[in-house]
Amino acid sequence: MRPLRSALFIAVVQLFACLPQASALATETLDWAQCLAEAAAHHPDLRSAAESVRQSEAQRRIVKGGMLPSVSASAGGERSGSSAAAPAGAWSYGVNASQLLFDGAKTSSEVKSATESLKASRYSEESVSVDTRYALRTAFVQLLTAQKQVSLAEEIATKRKQNLRLIALLYKSGTENIGSLSKARADLGEAEYEVAQARRGLKLAQVVLGTQLGRASSGPLRVTGKFTAKESIRQSPDFDRIAKESPAYLNLTAEKDAAGYSLQAARSAFMPSVYLSTGVGNSAFRQLPPDRTDWQAGIDVSVPIYAGGSVKAGVAKARAVVNQLSADEESLSLSLKRSLAQAWKSFIDASGNVDVQRKFLAAASERARIADAQYSAGLVSFNEWTIIEDNLVSAKKSYLNAQSNLLFTEAAWVQAKGGTLESR
Repeated sequence: MRPLRSALFIAVVQLFACLPQASALATETLDWAQCLAEAAAHHPDLRSAAESVRQSEAQRRIVKGGMLPSVSASAGGERSGSSAAAPAGAWSYGVNASQLLFDGAKTSSEVKSATESLKASRYSEESVSVDTRYALRTAFVQLLTAQKQVSLAEEIATKRKQNLRLIALLYKSGTENIGSLSKARADLGEAEYEVAQARRGLKLAQVVLGTQLGRASSGPLRVTGKFTAKESIRQSPDFDRIAKESPAYLNLTAEKDAAGYSLQAARSAFMPSVYLSTGVGNSAFRQLPPDRTDWQAGIDVSVPIYAGGSVKAGVAKARAVVNQLSADEESLSLSLKRSLAQAWKSFIDASGNVDVQRKFLAAASERARIADAQYSAGLVSFNEWTIIEDNLVSAKKSYLNAQSNLLFTEAAWVQAKGGTLESR
């Protein structure tokens, strides 16, 4: 009785010891919507872009502060003495304020420039979202494809084993030669290698998707989805309009506008600056608080006369920046149109190729079904039969590659037209 109880106890302990390991190796299943939500919340590139926007917002507030009143207060006191004189004290306080009245629109132009820079940083954040979505979608499709490749490789390996058993029986019966048996063994060896290769590819795809989700580490992942495109191909898009709505184009446009306001600010450096200033305060000896309060108010005017040519050089530099960004804007517009046209063509070609490969697969499947029956009846030779079998394997692989390529080209098209994580 005791040995039975001991064996039962050991079995229970081993079972519970295996539970954490089984839980740790559990595969997590995600769909595309879950991947989008997680990447939007945790991807470090998006967090970095958001902080860049906050920097631009703070910079705009800093520049805008130059248009608001400046107020400062001061107070102090001291006491001194010596062996030859009685101790004495000195006390002071004051409040001073100044307000910009006129500087040739220099500060207001700087505020407008900072506002456009803020817009540019927000469009840059959208561009980061566009690139993040493309990388995430690529990783998602890569894992979806890898899962299907493992299933397909195992299916092919199973069929190759069946074929080898059949050829081995025929060889033993003397109806097939050693060459046919060797070919069947080689086919099985290739199929088993492709199973192992597909499983390694699956693990790699899991790691890639985990990093694109923003995870420092993760267990095995599995994704669910269909090899069908969501983007419509019925109507040719307006490349000009899409290019000008792209975050990359809008970012550069905002940078050019910011540079234009910076040029206005640089030109305003030749204009005088006028400030209104006022203050109250006093100082007193011995008595605390001081027995009186003084005040003053005035207008300060500063006129630039000569600064060694630095102001003029600053204007020339600002003008060159505007001209450069204008040229960059035109170049980017042309580049985006080319990219859109190429991405659209690839997407349309991939969509058509899926239909073609589907028909080839249907034909190869039917031929293989007929050939199996004919070979079993001795109506076709081994060479004819194995060629048809190989064509079926190639057709299955080609169809999967076509389906995968459709999703890859769709992701590239969405990226080209500026699709962010929010565009699904």
